[in-house]
Amino acid sequence: MFVFALAAFAAGNALLWPVSGLAQSQRGGPRIEMIRDAEIEHYLRSLANPVFRAAAIDPDSVSIYIINSSAVNAFVAGGMNMFFYTGLLQMTDTPEQLAGVIAHETGHIAGGHLIRGRDAMADASTQAILGMLFGAAIGVASGNSQAAMGAISGSQQIAQRMMLSFSRTQESSADAAALSYLDRAGITARGMEEFMKKLGAQDIVPIDRQVEYVRTHPLSQDRIDAVSHHVEKSNSADKYLDRKFAVMHERMKAKLNGFLQPETALLRYTDKDSRLPARYARAIALYRTNQLPRALALADSLIREEPENPFFHELKAQMLFENGKIEEAAALYGKAAELQPDSALLRLAYGHALLESKNPGALDKAIQNLTEANRISPHDPETWRLLASAWGRKGELSKDPLYSGYASYALAEEAAARGADREARQYADRALKALPKSSPYWLRAQDIKISMDKSDNR
Repeated sequence: MFVFALAAFAAGNALLWPVSGLAQSQRGGPRIEMIRDAEIEHYLRSLANPVFRAAAIDPDSVSIYIINSSAVNAFVAGGMNMFFYTGLLQMTDTPEQLAGVIAHETGHIAGGHLIRGRDAMADASTQAILGMLFGAAIGVASGNSQAAMGAISGSQQIAQRMMLSFSRTQESSADAAALSYLDRAGITARGMEEFMKKLGAQDIVPIDRQVEYVRTHPLSQDRIDAVSHHVEKSNSADKYLDRKFAVMHERMKAKLNGFLQPETALLRYTDKDSRLPARYARAIALYRTNQLPRALALADSLIREEPENPFFHELKAQMLFENGKIEEAAALYGKAAELQPDSALLRLAYGHALLESKNPGALDKAIQNLTEANRISPHDPETWRLLASAWGRKGELSKDPLYSGYASYALAEEAAARGADREARQYADRALKALPKSSPYWLRAQDIKISMDKSDNR
């Protein structure tokens, strides 16, 4: 299910949740949106994890986020958080190019280059750092990927650029580290070289019209030459990624095009183009332009061609869910979750669809999948909100007061994840009164309350 962060998070995990254009700030400026998508996040993880391991970084310690913006940029902020603009994802031609960007940003993390950016706010939370970057406090890096990011005014853009920029020495250091990570991971650095040369063409463009990545990552010919020299001598120069990564990369770009620029996608991917990525983009674009029957027909053709692809089942499920066909959507989300059981987003989608079905017999399965989604990704406020709803409904049906305690606890987690300290404390208090003392959820509710009290005393 593609989900716009500023839109209501409904049942699936495919990319963008339908909204009429990009959300606007109260002052009329464009807002930056986060995107959640099981398929694209799976691809980025598959590409990045070998690089993280090569840098001796635990992949589970790094959070990856996607920003819906045509700007070309990627950055790390607030600790182990890596952000990619959709503009950059669409500008890369190959998975090797994107791996080069990932390796470079990993070099900034491993090199401790973020410390300089925190000197003036040693005690600042990740939310505060990101708030400074984007003009509004958000909780993305603590799990609240749905919080709205503020409009970026001209002065805020300058502040953002200063916060994200590194010195030329640090950029060269990150390049050197990236090259070593790629070698250790057995990935050619030719993609990194290609992308840097593509960005190098920006040198002849006026500074105020250069892509954001060049403005925040000073690029010199010396850096490009150093990468080219490394490629000439590297034993990994011809070690390209498995073909499956090229397939995932092409589908990512088709998917982004279909969801973000549906009208353009329909012109670019005509019905005469029978390639699978083209049909994928068309199915999404048709759905986004309210041509559901044609979109469903294409989705069915994709499923017939690759019946074990969870993301094709997911796409059709989103189409159906958004058009009120909840039972059919739930079955498809269930199939997708079965095929990709380690995806928190697919589990969340399935649990939500089961919850929306209003079928009392599906309630326990909804709780099971939402709980599993929480186990995989414990800081997503939407999962906690839905789990609170499921536990509340279970309490109404069973007349067991214990479930009201579970629901209060879940709401405390949800509030804590989005930075609503007062709400979190209130719900934690309710949970402590309703849950058995020293039980796991009681202990966690106590932790939340203590954390909120400490926050008040700072």
